[in-house]
Amino acid sequence: MTSTDVRKDAEDSGPSGYAAARLRLLNEEARSGPPRRSALSELTDDWLAGLFTAGSEELRGVSLVAVGGYGRGELSPRSDLDLLLLHDGSAPQAVAALADRLWYPVWDLGLALDHSVRTPAEARKTAGEDLKVQLGLLDARHLVGDLGLTAGLRTAVLADWRNQAPRRLPELQELCAERAERQGELQYLLEPDLKEARGGLRDATALRAVAASWLADAPREGLDDARRRLLDVRDALHLTTGRATDRLALQEQDQVAAELGLLDADTLLRQVYEAARVISYASDVTWREVGRVLRARSVRPRLRAMLGGGKPVAERSPLAEGVVEQDGEVVLARAARPERDPVLPLRAAAAAAQAGLPLSLHAVRRLAATVRPLPTPWPAEAREQLVTLLGSGQPTIEVWEALEAEGLITRLLPDWERVRCRPQRNAVHIWTVDRHLIETAVRASEFTRRVSRPDLLLVAALLHDIGKGWPGDHSVAGEIIAKDVAARIGFDRTEVAVLSTLVRHHLLLVETATRRDLEDPATVRSVAEAVGSQGTLELLHALTEADALATGPAAWSSWRGSLVADLVRRVSAVLAGELPEEPEAAAATAEQERLAIEAVATGSPVLSLRAQTEPPADLADQPAGDPEPLGVELLIAVPDQPRVLPAVAGVLAMHRLTVRTAELRALPLPSGVEGSVLLLNWRVAAEYGSLPQAARLRADLVRALDGSLDIAGRLAERDAAYPRRRGVVAPPPRVTVASAASHLATVIEVRAQDAPGLLFRIGRALEDAGVRMRSAHVSTLGANAVDAFYVTGASGSPLPGDEAAAVTRKLEEMLRG
Repeated sequence: MTSTDVRKDAEDSGPSGYAAARLRLLNEEARSGPPRRSALSELTDDWLAGLFTAGSEELRGVSLVAVGGYGRGELSPRSDLDLLLLHDGSAPQAVAALADRLWYPVWDLGLALDHSVRTPAEARKTAGEDLKVQLGLLDARHLVGDLGLTAGLRTAVLADWRNQAPRRLPELQELCAERAERQGELQYLLEPDLKEARGGLRDATALRAVAASWLADAPREGLDDARRRLLDVRDALHLTTGRATDRLALQEQDQVAAELGLLDADTLLRQVYEAARVISYASDVTWREVGRVLRARSVRPRLRAMLGGGKPVAERSPLAEGVVEQDGEVVLARAARPERDPVLPLRAAAAAAQAGLPLSLHAVRRLAATVRPLPTPWPAEAREQLVTLLGSGQPTIEVWEALEAEGLITRLLPDWERVRCRPQRNAVHIWTVDRHLIETAVRASEFTRRVSRPDLLLVAALLHDIGKGWPGDHSVAGEIIAKDVAARIGFDRTEVAVLSTLVRHHLLLVETATRRDLEDPATVRSVAEAVGSQGTLELLHALTEADALATGPAAWSSWRGSLVADLVRRVSAVLAGELPEEPEAAAATAEQERLAIEAVATGSPVLSLRAQTEPPADLADQPAGDPEPLGVELLIAVPDQPRVLPAVAGVLAMHRLTVRTAELRALPLPSGVEGSVLLLNWRVAAEYGSLPQAARLRADLVRALDGSLDIAGRLAERDAAYPRRRGVVAPPPRVTVASAASHLATVIEVRAQDAPGLLFRIGRALEDAGVRMRSAHVSTLGANAVDAFYVTGASGSPLPGDEAAAVTRKLEEMLRG
């Protein structure tokens, strides 16, 4: 069916015909994107024109005007109809009747309507007071009625906008900044708002408004394409959900991807991110140009008065060979020859980042159009300029984005293409893979004074997750890529080996420190063997912290930092030739020893509950500032007996305490004290409300251990009374045996969605399996629980392979059930 046929059906059948024609149009698989939006706009135009002219004689001095998105002819399936009924004020009663004849049929069809009835003077006055009204009127389009009235308003509104631009554009920029602060950046969000987030459709509209002011213009290359892509995604979102929504929720992404003919939700998000990145970069460049023009306008009259007229010459300050500063931007010197100087892009970028200045759009585009590729391996200067760029701190991000916008990064580092705009479906990560790599380099720049090879640290930070663009373990894939990249950019064989080791083992320290028993000599020896040297250990320690800080707030804390620092100290001793400490040599703190002695004396559990805010002494290099709150530390000493872990975990779950971290181990007692004590060191937080009193926790723990408190029943009753809301479907739990992780015990690793009572259920399942718990190491990363349990058989030896496999199967079945 053609557009003419659809429109004729609407004209013949009135409102019901319009609804049917609209439905047929939206169901046409052959038509989508801009053609469908235009056809829907035309269909709606004809229907509203029919409503305007039906049932009465022609009104003079009245017109119907589409504004906003409808004014641009871009109706999505569930878009609002933004309409202005414009009149000259001569027949208010007739206009009121006409308004009823227009609005009510729209409402009757369930369409969202944003409407107003105004004279041209009222419309201009309202636009002068309300910036959003002004923006909508910039896209005003005549539908039906007095064309002269509409044309007069459009001319006046555009003239007002251009005359008032020096005052209103800063207001528009502030509005965009406030919205970005509320909604976040579209190019990094897992559930982005396609319209309101920074880099979304609202920002694209703002750029059109800036262009209409004639004061400045946005970079146009790719901008229309990016805007069209976001509109296409919004169309598909409206069709799949049947709702007028702009938020691309996780549970709808696969359907939207299918509607658009894309491979999967990740492909969809990557396209959305690429579009948002184009709009965000165009916004940055445009607002910078607006600021430059407005500053020049305010300064020029004074300069002319001082100089007696004439146009002042912009001052140019040298920054590096072929690079100068002009008007607050980094530009190429007049004598620069990019076609003869392949290092110039890196030299200009490093100079800009070091000066904390943006690279001018013209300079980047000239470099992209004319520069020759670097030879392989890179000359020493190119490598030095890359390291300088990466070590410049926060300004590196804006400069890197400018290079990437024009394709220069993928020319320098072809492997970058696979991680560019790649989403990370992990609540702990707040950035895409490529932005995370740059953020890690920025964080690593803070630690360059504590390592002997800052250049290797910065390049390792840039490359540590480069394998995420490939299938399989990203650390293994990344090691191969890092070797190739490091050799290509001119590092020697020894340096290449260090960089590849850093990439291969960038998760080693934090995973070992939080999931392994550091008292087990095998743990420390395995890390020492993987790292190989003191210099590499030093670099890996700094990289570990930079990586975690660049991941997100849930990935690093003073507690994790203290564990990693402890592991590094132990590994350093082994690399220096010392033997690792045996488990029984570990000393208890005074507080732990006091609790242990009291537990032995009373034959019952004792505990200490206190807030922890002071940073550990091991983190002497951390930046100064307010101490980081660590939550609440709960120390429990219990005479050694079965079912301690599920009892404690169950009591904490009953009291609605969220377990952030937990450790369980046997505690050596002072000489002369008989008995065996288990120490549980927890960091907990109240789900809501205040913390329970220590006395209540202890009383419930005593009852849980003697069997008089039915924890499972109490938790089941609570779950039944407060059923969980339906949320995002989590990946299935995974239980594995970490082979060769310890010579003293079998290490069972559990990765699952965190939930109240999870640790209680795991502990009970392990106890039911008849294994003995030597130690436990529990941590929560965002919504993910990552736990390691050191278990043995009744004899105290590691479990045989088949028995260990049976325990993991039962545990995984329990977690899936």
